[in-house]
Parts: sequence; C-alpha cells; structure tokens
Amino acid sequence: MVSYPPLNSLRAFEAAIRLNSFSLAAEELNVTPGAIGQQIKKLEDWLGQELFTRSVRQIRPTADGLDYAARIQPALRQIVDASQQVRDRSDRSVRVVMPPSFAAKWFSRRMARFLIDHPTTSLHVGSQSQMIDFNLDPVDIAVRYFDDQDDSLETVLLYQGQAATFCAPSYRDQLNLQTPDDLARATLLNDILHAWWDDWLGAYAGLTATDVGKITRIEIDQTSMAIEAAIHGQGVVLANPLLTEEDVAEGKLVHLFPQNVLRVPFGYYLVHPKSRALRGQAKLFRDWLLAEAQELAVG
Repeated sequence: MVSYPPLNSLRAFEAAIRLNSFSLAAEELNVTPGAIGQQIKKLEDWLGQELFTRSVRQIRPTADGLDYAARIQPALRQIVDASQQVRDRSDRSVRVVMPPSFAAKWFSRRMARFLIDHPTTSLHVGSQSQMIDFNLDPVDIAVRYFDDQDDSLETVLLYQGQAATFCAPSYRDQLNLQTPDDLARATLLNDILHAWWDDWLGAYAGLTATDVGKITRIEIDQTSMAIEAAIHGQGVVLANPLLTEEDVAEGKLVHLFPQNVLRVPFGYYLVHPKSRALRGQAKLFRDWLLAEAQELAVG
C-alpha cells in the first residue's frame, strides 16, 4: 500500500517556503499562522527531518527543506494543471488580466461585443500593472505591456508601443503650442510607467539640455490619471495613442504634433504559457481580441 505524506501539510509547506512566511501562507490559504505551523510540524514528523528553523518572528528553510521543496513543487504544479484541465472541460468562463489603463481606456468599450458574439461565455476581467504568474494565478490569458522577452510565453503583438503628445484644446490655445520647442513653456505630465519624455524631446524638440532641465514636470504613477490630468488642462501628457483615441474623438484632448510619434521598444502583447494549451473559450477570446486589434490597425 502506497504511503502518502499528509497532503494538507504539503500545501502549507509549499506556500510557506514560496512566500518565506507562515503568516503570508496562512493568508493565502485562509487559515491561521498557527494552523500552518501545525501542518508543517506534522509533515516534519512524517519525514523525520526539520524543514524550517524557527526563531523569534523569523523562519528559515533548512537545506533539507529547500531540497524537498525543489523536488515537490513541479509535481504539485502538475497536479494543479491536470486537475484544472479536467475541470475546464465543462467551464465556459474566460479569465483574463490586463493593465489597468488598457482595460479602462480601450478594452472596456469593446468587451460587450465579445459577450454579444459569445453569449454563453462568462468573461472575468482583472486589471493589474504587475506581471502575473500563470503558475499561481487562475488566469487563462493576459494582455501584457512589455518588450516580448519571456521564453515561457506564447506572445502575439496587439499594438506596438508609441509615445505621442496630447493636451486639452484650451491648454494648447492658452500656451500657443505650435511646435515641439514650445513645450519649454508647458508642464509635462510624466507617466512614470511609460516614461519616454527625454527620448521624445531628444528626437523632436530642438531644446538644449539646460532648457529641458527647466521644464516643469509632474510625476504620476498611473497612466489613466496622467491622461485625466491632461483632459483637465494640467499639462501635456505623453501617451500611447491607443489609450487616448476616445478622448480625442470626443474633443477632450488634441493630438499635438501628430507627425512626431515616437516608437518605443514595448508593446501590448496577448500572452499565455507555452506549456499549457488554451481551452476552447480562451481560444474564442484570443481570436476575437486579435480581430479587434486588427480592425484598429486597419482603421
């Protein structure tokens, strides 16, 4: 008869060693830190080896613990993947994650089209700036803004990264912004997630380094907030035209110097793991989103 280790203890151990914390493992598994400690002690007793050394407010994995974790983690991932594949056969949902600005400024106006075309599919959309881990997060497919450098992922370019200047019509008229050099009089709204102002000014504005250094800048850590600040006349934002198309169409923003658009080494990519086949519903979503992106490119 096969003697299995205590399986609940394996879950507790894997979470604790991955997060390097009993408290964080407890939060992830929705139990108390004491319960995590008890489960790991149970596993240590079964193995006859210490997996962690404990001191006041600190735990450290032992050499045996690190070696054991390295050997069981791939097996646990296989169990998760195999179980998910069987479960997914009857699952008609799609779980997708994308950057907040992409979700708010581009995707939100289009997602109803997918549900109209595929009414029996349940769409679950999440937004976050951090790169997700497909091994840990319950996500089928994602939109990622990056440089396409990840050998573990299948990637398809949706939209090449660009940086262009936008501001409110009233702000343009107030400062009489007619050429890139005129930005020396403006306030630059610097989206620190897409910080291309120095590159853009170097490429298109005939300003000295001293002039550039004197330009007022406001640092903003959210793309949507930077665009909203421009709409409200707070300055000029450097943004991807993909994210400003609706505001330009509605007259809230104007595209300054449309002949001066900087191509950047990032883009919006549709990504999913190479190691995991896409389910049917996720394939439907992928094909639909690619068609939407193609329509945008043609338009």
